[in-house]
Amino acid sequence: MTRLSVTSIFLAALSLINQIVADCSKYTPAFPSPDYSQKSPELLEAFNDISNTLSNLISKPVYNASSYSIEITSTDSTLWSTHHTAQDKNVSRPGAEEVNGESAYRIASITKTFTVLGLLYQDVAGNLSLDDTVDTYISDLRGHQRGSIPWKDITLRTLASQLSGIPRDFAQGDLFIEIPDATQYGFPPVSDAGLPTCDSYANYTPCTAKDFTDFLRSANPLFAPNQKSTYSNLAFDLLGLVLANVTGLSYEDYIRTAILEPLGMKGSSFIPPPDEFAVLPKGEAWYWDVDEGVQNPTGGLFATSSDLSTYLRYILTHFNGITPKLNWFHPASFTEGVNSFYGVPWEIFRTEKILSRTGRPVTFITKGGGLPGYITNIILVPEYSLGITVLTAGDTALMSKLREIITTKLIRATDKLAQRQAYEKYVGTYAAPHINTTLTVSLSPYQGLYVSEFISNGTDTFSALLAFFADRGANDITVQLFPTLLYRDEKNKRGELFRAVLDVVPRHSGGPPSVWDDFCVTNVDLLMYAGKPVGEVVFWNTDDGGYRFDRVEMSAFRVWLDRVGNDKHEADSSEGLSIQEL
Repeated sequence: MTRLSVTSIFLAALSLINQIVADCSKYTPAFPSPDYSQKSPELLEAFNDISNTLSNLISKPVYNASSYSIEITSTDSTLWSTHHTAQDKNVSRPGAEEVNGESAYRIASITKTFTVLGLLYQDVAGNLSLDDTVDTYISDLRGHQRGSIPWKDITLRTLASQLSGIPRDFAQGDLFIEIPDATQYGFPPVSDAGLPTCDSYANYTPCTAKDFTDFLRSANPLFAPNQKSTYSNLAFDLLGLVLANVTGLSYEDYIRTAILEPLGMKGSSFIPPPDEFAVLPKGEAWYWDVDEGVQNPTGGLFATSSDLSTYLRYILTHFNGITPKLNWFHPASFTEGVNSFYGVPWEIFRTEKILSRTGRPVTFITKGGGLPGYITNIILVPEYSLGITVLTAGDTALMSKLREIITTKLIRATDKLAQRQAYEKYVGTYAAPHINTTLTVSLSPYQGLYVSEFISNGTDTFSALLAFFADRGANDITVQLFPTLLYRDEKNKRGELFRAVLDVVPRHSGGPPSVWDDFCVTNVDLLMYAGKPVGEVVFWNTDDGGYRFDRVEMSAFRVWLDRVGNDKHEADSSEGLSIQEL
């Protein structure tokens, strides 16, 4: 390789300097997910703190008529749960005597995730394609329409991604029904001619598929397909009809046989469980018996917190393996906020406020729901292999307070646990003395695992690189090690693959921040040496029963390095472990 081509490669790396600022130089996940089978004082303290905080909150009189169920699960088992039974109940119909993990709630729009999972199963089976248009499977949407929705341009994927542009509802949310006298708000007097004759318009008589498609054939879009995200319940009612048409089963029977029964979710159903299991909010118990009919795919499921923990465990272990067409946790479209996105059908939220002192973001994959008397939420945090279920009945303001308490305290504790375990497993000095090669792995709560020193064949690579980049505006260089979640030996789950990413930190100009300081790109695999990625680092544990890694393979350098010292404390970085207080 000529000097010119070498320089060109390094200048390509240098061209990224302006994009490498504090917000862009921290790759996530910073640490491998914690091993929850190990004793964890961090989590024990967090659960005690959450419990005490919730007790103080729920003791307020405003929540006397509220119940809740909260469960936190890892990929393997439930880690913690708590339940609260309302003091003030319906006198004539109190429901469950004491709320527990087997108590059932109406989970509302969480049902949409079951609809999409069923859709993904049928895609894998070859019975449909996510990229087929919806009129392929619903004949009533073909031919002459009285409305102007372009069904030939709306795919199953756009429906599931909240990108269809079709209206939100057709038999709910009408002020003509919801407000006794809408004229007092300036609306003109009108008749009910031409309105649907089901659901909220007709004492909650279930809507049929004909009621639904009759409305759709005369409806107009909010936006063109794929133009802009907007929440639509109708999109998932359509997907329910698609599933029924391609499987030959009712939507409810398909979800039961394809998902609920295989996962052992015995407390979950589209049929209301008996009152002895029912969490019935005061004043809203009547809605427990409402049959949502054709709208079941968008919000008709009843479920227990125990069942939803089972469901979240399945999702956490399969989200990128259900179909090759998508990673189920990836965003599909934007919402109006800079930190929020729609998935398929997830509501995805990224925030730096929880680990604010580190600057590292946390990503929450969520789905919320609401029906009269019920506010529900499931939350998945793949970076930490956690699933959270929060089900409430009663005061609608309770959910936001519970979610804030649980997520902030849990994630901060889990991050401390991840740091401690990463320190014990990876941090240390690894060497091949016969060729004068040494690698020192350290840990920072801000950056995660990183390379603090690398001597290769007697060359101090950091000094050499910094000297090269210093003349071109660099102030420092850092090398973060972040987990890829892959293994060299995938079959036996041995040889954890990490990527070492070089970040060149520019000298500050002293001027005001630039708008484009927040622009980031991901450019992990920038350099190779003789066909091997320079940034590939593999940790091997030579003791099958051990917890600490004793060998490191650096692929491009064709070298295996052994941990220096037999005692893990002797091998630790001289910096020592400093868990970030958040």
